[in-house]
Amino acid sequence: MTLLLRNHVRGSGCRVYMADMKAQIQAINRYYYPDVMVTGDTQDREFEYFKSSPCLIVEVLSGSTEALDRGKKFTDYRHLKSLQEYVLISQDTMSVECFRRNEEGRWVLYPYVQGEEVHLASVDFQCAIAIIYEDVTLPEMN
Repeated sequence: MTLLLRNHVRGSGCRVYMADMKAQIQAINRYYYPDVMVTGDTQDREFEYFKSSPCLIVEVLSGSTEALDRGKKFTDYRHLKSLQEYVLISQDTMSVECFRRNEEGRWVLYPYVQGEEVHLASVDFQCAIAIIYEDVTLPEMN
């Protein structure tokens, strides 16, 4: 997903960061390391170790992180006024859940499954979900 996004935003002024960059939630004095984060805010270029104005955050769910990613992290991330989309990618099934902030400031779920096109409006990105899972071996389901 990181490479797809990086190639897509190249030349747009947006930057893609992986798990080694902190997201700062200044309103509640908290930091997290999202799996993927995209920011186009020029002020974010001033800070080497954290970014405070991401428009997109992506978390890859695992058994040990799913509850935190869906719960506390998402609650905290909603304090970021710049955040337009929060995306959860399953490791176990071909499933991408995109939570998108609407005009009223409410978060609306856009779920994507096998055979569908994933659309991330925050960075005007679209691709088949199969491309996101191209090099992923999903567990056999009984």
